Amino acid sequence: MKKVIYIITYFISVFALQAQGYKTVTGKVEFFSSAPVEDIKAENNAVNGIFNSESGSLAFLVPIKAFRFPKSLMQEHFNEKFLESHKYPEATFEGKLTGFSLTGSGSQDAIAEGDLTIHGLTVKYRVPGNIILDGDQITMEAVFPVKLEDHEIQIPTVLFYNIAEEVDVTANFVFKKIEK
Repeated sequence: MKKVIYIITYFISVFALQAQGYKTVTGKVEFFSSAPVEDIKAENNAVNGIFNSESGSLAFLVPIKAFRFPKSLMQEHFNEKFLESHKYPEATFEGKLTGFSLTGSGSQDAIAEGDLTIHGLTVKYRVPGNIILDGDQITMEAVFPVKLEDHEIQIPTVLFYNIAEEVDVTANFVFKKIEK
């Protein structure tokens, strides 16, 4: 936890000194699990992030307890049994965005590559997505799969048909320029 706070504080202070620093104004992460017995969907609107459009560096912090489910029991099991939010309170991503151009405006493809830490385990990811440039605002969108076993998230045998082994994660972030 202290390491994550240090990293985010470091990135914010470095980015604030640079002309091309952006922070999230609106960040949203959703996940969807399709399984034979039931589908599970949750969303989190408490995501923090920073982005340096000059270097492409980006970092996100996702508080696990901020995921909201349609059923309170799902939320309780998610936090207590699966993600163990008391031990692993956040998920983080640290990496770089490539394949985009700062000239002009509009939508373009981009790739985010970096380290995604969930449930205390860090895995390298390469996520194709979309970046939309609109004046002082940058929007990033991506959909990518996360295998639960890659982050040692255990599915109890009794719930094997209720939870997919791989979930689809949808990320949508709106950034505004950091004012000096």
